[in-house]
Amino acid sequence: MGSNLDLSLFVRHSDDGVAQLDLVVEGMKTPAAILDIEKAIGADPAVLSARVNYTSRRVSVEWRDGDYDPTRLVDLLDQLGYPAHPFQVNEQEERETRVSRYLLRCLGVAGFASMNIMLLSVSVWSGHVSGMGEETRDFLHWMSALIVLPAAAYAGRPFFASAWRALKGGGVNMDVPISLGICLALVMSIFETWHHAEHAYFDSAIMLIFFLLTGRYLDHAMRRKTRAVAANLAALRATSANLIAPSGEVICVPAESLKADDVILLRPGERVPADCVVLSGHSEVDDSLVTGETRWRQLGEGDLLHAGSVNYKGALRLRVLEGSSQSLVDEIERMIEAALTTKNAYLQLGDRAARLYAPVVHAAALTTAIGWYMAGATAHDAIITAIAVLIITCPCALALAVPAVQVVASGALFRSGVLLSSGDAIERLSEVDVVIFDKTGTLTLPQPALVNRSEIAPELVERAARLALSSHHPLARALSTLALLREPFDTVEEEPGEGVRTRLQGLDLRLGSAAFCEAQGAAEEAMARHPDGSLICLRHGDQAAVFVIEQALRPDAVACVQAIKALGLECRLLSGDRAASVEPVAQALGISNWRAGTKPADKIAALEALKAQGKRVLMVGDGINDAPALAAAHVAISPITGSDLAQAASDAVFLGEKLMPVLKAIEIARNARSLMRQNLGLAIVYNALAVPLAVAGFVTPLFAAAAMSGSSILVTVNALRASRLKEAKL
Repeated sequence: MGSNLDLSLFVRHSDDGVAQLDLVVEGMKTPAAILDIEKAIGADPAVLSARVNYTSRRVSVEWRDGDYDPTRLVDLLDQLGYPAHPFQVNEQEERETRVSRYLLRCLGVAGFASMNIMLLSVSVWSGHVSGMGEETRDFLHWMSALIVLPAAAYAGRPFFASAWRALKGGGVNMDVPISLGICLALVMSIFETWHHAEHAYFDSAIMLIFFLLTGRYLDHAMRRKTRAVAANLAALRATSANLIAPSGEVICVPAESLKADDVILLRPGERVPADCVVLSGHSEVDDSLVTGETRWRQLGEGDLLHAGSVNYKGALRLRVLEGSSQSLVDEIERMIEAALTTKNAYLQLGDRAARLYAPVVHAAALTTAIGWYMAGATAHDAIITAIAVLIITCPCALALAVPAVQVVASGALFRSGVLLSSGDAIERLSEVDVVIFDKTGTLTLPQPALVNRSEIAPELVERAARLALSSHHPLARALSTLALLREPFDTVEEEPGEGVRTRLQGLDLRLGSAAFCEAQGAAEEAMARHPDGSLICLRHGDQAAVFVIEQALRPDAVACVQAIKALGLECRLLSGDRAASVEPVAQALGISNWRAGTKPADKIAALEALKAQGKRVLMVGDGINDAPALAAAHVAISPITGSDLAQAASDAVFLGEKLMPVLKAIEIARNARSLMRQNLGLAIVYNALAVPLAVAGFVTPLFAAAAMSGSSILVTVNALRASRLKEAKL
C-alpha cells in the first residue's frame, strides 16, 4: 500500500516549485481507463496535472512542492483497481524519445514541403497543357527549389547521416543509393532549371523523402514502445523493505540497500523486495512472475521466494539471498535487453539486397560518364547520361519492394486477428521451423473456469458466485463471472487464509477452503475425479458444494497445433507449471517434446540450444516469466491478454480466445515473403533491361524518372496481392 512507500527518490523537483512523479500502472486493458484515472487524480485540488500514456502504461502527475503527499496517489489508484509502482526514466529511453521527436520533426517538414510542392507541380503541368511561357515556368521551378532544397536538407538528414556512417565504415546500406539518388535529382533539377529546361524533379525528391521517413518513424515508434514497456519491469521491484534489526526493531529501508543475509519482515499485500528464503511463517503468494501459474502458491519455512512476487496472506520472516540488484527481476531485465540487442541486429531482406545492389549501380554510372567522355561526348552530356543511369536505377522500387508487401500483409494479418509490433516480424515468421508454446494463458484460456457446473444445483452456483464478488482470490474470480445478480452481499467477513462468509436466510454462507466450509469428504471425492483442478467449497446450512476450477484449453488449440505440424514445423511445450498440469495438456495436443518447471533462464537455454542447431524458433507466451524467451526467440507472438511486458517483448499480438491466429500468421508470412522476393526479382529484371538502354544513351532523364516511377508502381501493385493471402490460403 502507498502508506508503506517512500517515494522521495522518484519525485523530480523543478526550479519553479513543481514536483513530478511517474508511475507504472497495471490493469489498463482499455483506453477507457485513461479517463477514469485522469478524472480521479484531477479531482484533488492540489494536483496541477495528470497525464496517462496508454501505450507505455504510465501516468505522470505534477503538483506544487509541499502541497501533496504522493503516497495518496498510489493508494487512490489501488482503490480504482489500477495498482501503481514508481518509475524512473532511464538514459536510453530519454535518448530514444529524442530520436523519435527528431524523426517526427523531419517527417513534418517533408510533409509540409510535399503538400506545397504538389500545388506548384500541378501548376507547371497545367501550364504545359495551356502553353505556359518560359519565364512563368522557370519562376515556378525556382519557387519549387526554394521550398524543396531547405526542406530536403533538413528532412533528409536521417538518410544522409546513415549513408555517411556506412561509407565511413567501409560499407553500404540502403540509405547510400537513396541519399545519392535524392541529391542527384536535386542537383539535376537545379541544373535543368538554370538552363530553362521544361522538366525538374523537385517533387519526386521530396515525396521520396516523405514516404521513406514515414516508414522509418513507424518502425522506430514500434521499437520505442517495446523498450518503454519493457522498462516497466523495473517498477515490479519493491521500493522499500521492512528490515529486522539485531535488536528486533523493524526499520523501513530502501530496497536497494538490502544485502545478503539481511532478515526482513513481509506483511500481507506487500511485494517481495529481493530473492529470499522463508525463515518462519506460512502464507500464499502470487509468483506468476516466475512460473506463469495464476494460482497462488502455498509456502512455509525453507521455501524460496523471488523478488516481484506478492504476499497475500500471513506475515513472513525472510532471509535475503542476494542484494536487490541480483534478483530474478534484474536477471529477467538483463536477459530481455541482451535478447533485444541480438534481435535488432537482424538484417532485413531489403538491406541484404542493397549490399549487392548499391556498388553495382554506382560503378555502372561512373563507367558510363567516363566511357561517354572518352568517346568524345561533352562533359555535360556525359554527366547527364550518367545521371540518367542513376535515376533509372534509383532504388525506389527496391526500397518499396519489402515495405509495400509488409503494409498489405499487415492488413491481412489484422483481419486474421494478429497485430504486428515489429517492422520485420513478417520476414521472421516466414523463416521459423520450430514453434514453442507456453501453457498457462497461451494454450489455455487466460482465466480458469468452472468445469463441474453441471454437477451442482443452480441456486448454489448463484450463491457462491455472488459471495465470490467480495473475494480477491484469483480462483474466486472464475466463480464471480457466473453471478446473474451482479450485486455483492451487504455484509461479508473475510477469514485470512480461509475464505469469506455472510448471513443468508438466517444461516451462515461460507465460501473458501474445505476445512473452512466443513466439506473435506466432498473435496476429496472431487479431487479424485479432477486431480489437476483447484477446489473452492461452499457451505450453506446443511447444503455443501465443491467447485472445481481448471485452466481450460483454448477451443481450437488441438486443431491449431495439428495444422502447424502439417506445415512441417515442430511443436514443443515449455512451461513453468507443475509436470502434473503440463503432461495432460501435452498429450491432448499431441506434443511429445515438453518440459515442466522451467524458469526464464531455462527457456533461454532451450532457445540457445535450438539456435545452435540452426533452428529458427517462434515463441508463443503470455507471462512476465516468458518475456526473456519471447525477446530471445527468432520471432515471438503473445496473446492480447498477456502481460504488458510479454507483449512488449513480442513481435506480434493475437486477439480473441482462439489460437488459430498463430497458424494464420505463419501462413500469411510465408506467402508475403514469397511476394517480397518476387518484388526484388522485378526490381532486378527492371534494372537489367533499363540500365543497358541508359548506358547506351537512349534514355533521357525525364524518361528515366518515368521508368523509375513505373517500376515503383509495379512492385506496389504486386504487393497488393498480399491482401488476398487470407482468403486464398486459409
